[in-house]
Amino acid sequence: MDNRRATMTLGLIVLVCFFLPWIQVSCGGTKDTATGVDLARDSSHALWLIPLLMLLVLFLGVARVWKERTNLSALISLISGLITAYLMNRERLKFEDRSGLFQVGVTGWFWLGLGSSIAIAVLAAVQVLRARNPNGREQSL
Repeated sequence: MDNRRATMTLGLIVLVCFFLPWIQVSCGGTKDTATGVDLARDSSHALWLIPLLMLLVLFLGVARVWKERTNLSALISLISGLITAYLMNRERLKFEDRSGLFQVGVTGWFWLGLGSSIAIAVLAAVQVLRARNPNGREQSL
């Protein structure tokens, strides 16, 4: 599987995981979950960048015009992956405190989305590093 196809697949995984439960709260026998959309609506409005950036990654992977500009596409994928991973990790840190009456934890869907966003950043970084000339200078974007 080439980098472009892998990046598109991972971007789609992050996009789908945004709509699945991220946070699970339990108190006694009662449990409730919150999706990325719920968190973005309530307090963390910066989370709306996640689906927008992943749609951009998917568009760059599909658009024929960007296939010739793989360096620029890889750079945009790298930035999108890093921003998405940062935003998701910031949400994880908000809900990390487990002391108290409420038990709060992140779900497997959250971890899948976070891992996929990190993988997008790693694949894009590898692609950017491969774009170097043999004499050590970078090619123009």
